Amino acid sequence: MLGSAEWQMIGVGILQTLYMTIVSTFLGYIIGLPMGVLLVTSAKGGIKENKVIFKILDVVTNILRSVPFLILLVVLIPFTRLIVGTTIGSTATIVPLVIGAAPFIARMVESSLKEVDRGVIEASLSMGASVYQIVTKVLIKEAMPSLMVGFSISITTILSYSALAGFVGGGGLGDIAIRYGYYRYESTIMIITVVLLVLIVQILQAMGTIIARKIDKRI
Repeated sequence: MLGSAEWQMIGVGILQTLYMTIVSTFLGYIIGLPMGVLLVTSAKGGIKENKVIFKILDVVTNILRSVPFLILLVVLIPFTRLIVGTTIGSTATIVPLVIGAAPFIARMVESSLKEVDRGVIEASLSMGASVYQIVTKVLIKEAMPSLMVGFSISITTILSYSALAGFVGGGGLGDIAIRYGYYRYESTIMIITVVLLVLIVQILQAMGTIIARKIDKRI
């Protein structure tokens, strides 16, 4: 059985995991949402077609997405130290999490916005709507259910990334599982942390699905 100290450590690990996941998702969307919008609007046939912008964003997104997060975590150590002054702890982990999550989010947003009926966009253009109005009042509004599904997928993916950060002392449940469950062979702690991670993922996924269904006008 685990003592009070171990349970307290696990409690702190849960808070650190949620902190890393929520903050990284928020910052990831600040970067990834505009990227996704630009990928759609600047693409061939888009409402603001621009081959140069599209090509740059497409290449950058593909490159960052193709790098495994654990490798990205190590490669970004000097940059992380430059930004936050350290490479250990949950705050330091947020830097590579955001950089790793942003291109993934951009693709999720791009996919959702492409689902919007082209006829609705053309109707808005014919009525003299600006690019900003089409993006905010047509594309994002019409794609909101799909965006919410993408959001739940993104946040759970970022949560799994945060667990990998435990290999470099990133904090959270992943760090506890590696330091105690793996290196010290404490299987009880390993099982508890894995179960907690699965529960958090399921809760976040369920919340995203429920919200998506509530705002989906087609249901």
